[in-house]
Amino acid sequence: MDFTFSEDQLLFQESVRDFLVNEITPEKIRELWETDSGRSPELWSQLAELGLTGITVPEDFGGLGMHMLDFVLLAQECGYVALPAPLVHTAMVAVPLIVNSANDNLQQTWLPKIASGEAVVMVGLEQNIFVEDAHIADLLILEKAGALYAVEPGNATLRANESVDLSRKLFVVEFDEAKADKIAEGDAAQSLIDAALNGGALGVAAEALGLAQRMVDISVQYTSERKQFGVAIGTFQAVKHHMANIAYRLEYAKAPAARAAYAIDHGQDKIAMAVSHVKLAASEVANLAAKNCIQVHGAMGYTWEVDLHIYMKRAWAYASTWGDAAFHKQRVADYVLANDAKLGAGNTF
Repeated sequence: MDFTFSEDQLLFQESVRDFLVNEITPEKIRELWETDSGRSPELWSQLAELGLTGITVPEDFGGLGMHMLDFVLLAQECGYVALPAPLVHTAMVAVPLIVNSANDNLQQTWLPKIASGEAVVMVGLEQNIFVEDAHIADLLILEKAGALYAVEPGNATLRANESVDLSRKLFVVEFDEAKADKIAEGDAAQSLIDAALNGGALGVAAEALGLAQRMVDISVQYTSERKQFGVAIGTFQAVKHHMANIAYRLEYAKAPAARAAYAIDHGQDKIAMAVSHVKLAASEVANLAAKNCIQVHGAMGYTWEVDLHIYMKRAWAYASTWGDAAFHKQRVADYVLANDAKLGAGNTF
């Protein structure tokens, strides 16, 4: 059986990569830091024109009707440029939640607008204290006491919170249930919440893989130009080892990302384990990349002017987003121990 991505999927990834690398430069990111919203409506319109905002929106609602396995490659490219826009959240959290909600009004009203780029929908779960990009959202879907609510931004109170990553816009959101539309409660709500958590965790894990690759590329370029004793420091064996230790772990983390996306697309019973596996692996390699790459940069790596910190800080932030390491280790352990018990009872899995 062939488990490789198709030629079409890889070509799509390449075309998206070319666009993002050309449009989302470190200079552009720094410019957005100086704006009030930290976001670019023009960039969002460009993403919509390419069909990226509607990738996972069903065709009946104006989207491309693609799946997590298609988008997980693109999420890595979003991480590579530290994309200052909620594209991954839209495709992997907001859209699947609305699609799976079985709420006709919610679907009819918002999915076409998301696909066309007219609307931004953000999801806030109690697992995360803060809601990203709540200040630019046209609709907020929020968890409260085990239920999910659709909240108009005008009926919510936002309190901004600083992040180590200046490109991440975080808010504490408070709302009155009486002024919101309840989407789901009980088991139905929990199912949607679990799916949103898995989509969010997979999304930031895939982005973390892209961030790790970008930090390596920046460092390889730097060590090729920086010289000591008349030779490039990239020729030193110790520097090569730092980069190689990242590279092999990065390659081993890519397969679990595809595996988790496949599990979600096919509704397998091991989704939580697969997602937690890649979240742990991706966060580990991204943190290692931050550590090793700042080391090979030497004192320059700590300065504001060097672009490395843009990607390093995003990796640090993602390590505890959509569940920290302890949360995801527990989910993997629960799966392993539960199946060990089955084996002990004479069953197989």
